[in-house]
Amino acid sequence: MATTKKRNVRQDSPKENHAKQPKTDLSSKVDVIIQSRKHANDVFDILEFLQSDKEKDLISAANSCSKLFCTLLERCALFVGQLPKEEEMLSGTHTADEKYSMFMRHRYNSCVELLLEHISHDSYQIKETALCTLMKFAEVEGKFPLQDLDWSEHYSFPRDLIKAAVERLLSQTEDMALLISRFQEFLEMEDVRYYVMSSVRENVGKVMEKNKGAVMPVYQNNVFILLSNIILPSQESEFTNFMVKQEAKHKDWKAAKLKEHKRAFERMWLGFLKYKLPGSMYKKVLVILHDSILPHMSQPTLMIDFLTAAYDVGGAISLLALNGLFVLIHQHNLDYPDFYKKLYNLLDPSVFHVKYRARFFHLTNLFLSSSHLPVYLVAAFAKRLARLALTAPPTALLMLLPFICNLIRRHPACRVLIHRPSAVDVACDDPYLMMEEDPAQCHALDSSLWEIQTLQKHYHPDVAKAAMAINKPLGDKEDDISELLELSTYELIERDLKQKTNKGVPLEFEPATELLQGCGGVLSRHFSLD
Repeated sequence: MATTKKRNVRQDSPKENHAKQPKTDLSSKVDVIIQSRKHANDVFDILEFLQSDKEKDLISAANSCSKLFCTLLERCALFVGQLPKEEEMLSGTHTADEKYSMFMRHRYNSCVELLLEHISHDSYQIKETALCTLMKFAEVEGKFPLQDLDWSEHYSFPRDLIKAAVERLLSQTEDMALLISRFQEFLEMEDVRYYVMSSVRENVGKVMEKNKGAVMPVYQNNVFILLSNIILPSQESEFTNFMVKQEAKHKDWKAAKLKEHKRAFERMWLGFLKYKLPGSMYKKVLVILHDSILPHMSQPTLMIDFLTAAYDVGGAISLLALNGLFVLIHQHNLDYPDFYKKLYNLLDPSVFHVKYRARFFHLTNLFLSSSHLPVYLVAAFAKRLARLALTAPPTALLMLLPFICNLIRRHPACRVLIHRPSAVDVACDDPYLMMEEDPAQCHALDSSLWEIQTLQKHYHPDVAKAAMAINKPLGDKEDDISELLELSTYELIERDLKQKTNKGVPLEFEPATELLQGCGGVLSRHFSLD
């Protein structure tokens, strides 16, 4: 044991050692170390293999370390408490047992450090092996803790080890999506999930403050992937899967309480979303917001700052942000008077030409579904959509015209827009202000839907037919527009081609039915077919 000071796991190159001697049977070496303390120094050989350049050797060494140190932990053979430095250990007046436990504890710490480094290895197999070995250590450490227990806060859970693993998973330079996906298995354990949430919040605050809140696409994407893999149970009775059981004090443990999980979950997401995100990430967050985030928050209305910032991004992100605000308004009594004003200002010609058109109008239809909306507001939306219809493509018009008719059906007071006597066959100035951002000030109720009457002369017969609907009394039953939301130009052309034309239409020529015909055929007029 006296030679341990001279031998250090990081001093000798694994390549040089492997060149001097054949590969050692690591499994046998582990058994020897476990059986006799006289062979304690052989642990250095195992740790050297843990620094090998060969994937096979490294994985074998990790498995050997797992067997060795888990056994020592279960035997309580590792030093517990504040570990003295190795120099102090050798010079101090410690017993042989104490020196052995300190020595092995230092080797265990070296093993953990190497495994943490291997989480960033180029080989996924090595990454996965390192992560799983560390989580195995965490499990055994939880049962046989190496630190003096803090019963008021963390009990016997290996929080520092989990925190270190999370920091490696949240790399600032490397996409860790695949490994985080593998880590999801451990997030199903209630206590692991609780301490991971706390560790993520601390890590995000430290990293983002260090970078002064600047956008960090790789890092923030890793954080988002980890956060989106965290799913809370809906009831405390579902808390049955724990890595560490706290015996009599288990019920008092924060990690065993749903209320504490929700608080940690809320702090974690709010801590992540308070910083500026990469443009593409706003959409990822907003898509899962109403299903995976808001239901698990103690105060969902705290998300209003994030949703307001997301709206300012523009495009599809603005619409998804409004969807989140809509959920807060209807389910959590949020007072947000500018909601419909913001939605109104999203209506411009571009909405008919983007890939999220179907989702846009699906959500807009949802937002305008209430029969308690003021008449002026519904009239403003109907009029703005009618004006935009003048330049919309046929695929959009076939959805838009029934959409406008449905708005009028829901709000009979808006029928004045299609039955205004002063607008019939009389040329007049339209009082509607298209450029006005406030729907309350655009004078839509003073106008009429002359645009739809104009579309009755549209070049596409289906559009003209749809526009004719306002010439007849509108019934109470709304048109189903769900199938029209995603209608594409290709589908419209295919549908037109499949329609059979009237065979009785007179033609100025004799249509050919075959390429080679007899008398009267195209070829027979110019060539002899004898």
